[in-house]
Amino acid sequence: MRIVDLSQPIRTGMQVYPGDPEVVVGTVATVEEDGYQVASLRLGSHTGTHLDAPLHSVTGGAAVDDIDLGRLVGPAIVVDCTGREPHATITWEDVRGPLEDRLRGGPETAMVLFRTDWSVHFGTQRYLDHPVLGADVADGLLARGVTLMGTDTLNPDSTLRNEGVLPFHARFQGEGGLILENLANLAAVDWSHPVVSVLPLALAGVDGSPVRAVALQLDS
Repeated sequence: MRIVDLSQPIRTGMQVYPGDPEVVVGTVATVEEDGYQVASLRLGSHTGTHLDAPLHSVTGGAAVDDIDLGRLVGPAIVVDCTGREPHATITWEDVRGPLEDRLRGGPETAMVLFRTDWSVHFGTQRYLDHPVLGADVADGLLARGVTLMGTDTLNPDSTLRNEGVLPFHARFQGEGGLILENLANLAAVDWSHPVVSVLPLALAGVDGSPVRAVALQLDS
C-alpha cells in the first residue's frame, strides 16, 4: 500500500491565516532532566492542514466532534486547477468537465480536492495571493451530493480581498459542507481512485481542527 502525506508540518512560527493565533511548539520536559519528554502546543483550531466544521462560518453549525467520521475517509477525486494566476477565480465551468463524468454513475465519492500547486508557496507572502473557487463551484458540488471538499491553498475564498465576505464558505457550509484547507503534495497523488483520510482531533464543541491528511493507493 502506498501512502502520500497531504499535510503541512506543524512547527513554531508557521504561516497561519492573517490574525489567527501564532503557532508555538515548545519543550516543557526532557528525558535528560525529567526522565520523559513532553511538548507544549499553542495554536489555533485552523492551523496547518485543517478541517473547517460548519460552526466555523454558520451560527449554530456542527462542531468538529459532531462530524460523522465516515464522511472523512473514502474515495477522492483530485481536480487539476494548476497554472492559474494570482487571485484568479476558478468557476464551475472550469471544473465541470473533469468532474461530471467521474461523479455520474461511479462509486460514491467522499470528497473532491482541488489541486492548484499553490502549496509550493506555503510560508511566503505569495501564498496569500492564491486562486479562489467561485461560489458556483460550491453549488455544483452540493448539487451532485459532494459535501466535503479541499484545496491546497489557505482558503477556497480570497484571503486578501474578501472584505469580510466568504461566499464559498457561506454557500458550502450553509448546507452542512466540510472544507479542508492547506493541503500539500496533491501532485504526488498520481494514480486513479485514491482513498483519502482527513481525520481531525476530537475537540469538543470546536469550529475546526488540524488533520493528518493522507492519500492511500490500495490497489496494486
